[in-house]
Amino acid sequence: MFLLPTYVAASPVHGMGAFTPLPIAQGTRLWEFNPAVDWTITPEELAAIPERLRLRLRTYCFLNPNGVYVLCGDNARFMNHQDDPNCDDTRPGLTIARRDIQAHEELTCDYRVFDLE
Repeated sequence: MFLLPTYVAASPVHGMGAFTPLPIAQGTRLWEFNPAVDWTITPEELAAIPERLRLRLRTYCFLNPNGVYVLCGDNARFMNHQDDPNCDDTRPGLTIARRDIQAHEELTCDYRVFDLE
């Protein structure tokens, strides 16, 4: 779950994106997995969901290194991929600012770091 205020708006990267209304200093913790907000779904549970819903869920889920799908329960599900993102997701279950982020800048991540698919 995001640890700071965010909002969703049209993205210059892709579709809709997660943005911050505040400036964020490099090294700030932005997101951490919280089971009260973020859902985990096993591959078996996902397979049991009707295909139409399953495909929609997969748009917003990522497959973590433990082989479990994670669906962020807040605006984090709208974070878009960039090859040189402003967020660092190299620590499992934690996102920090890779650099200073300006107010109203889109928060981006590198899906290849944490999504096994």
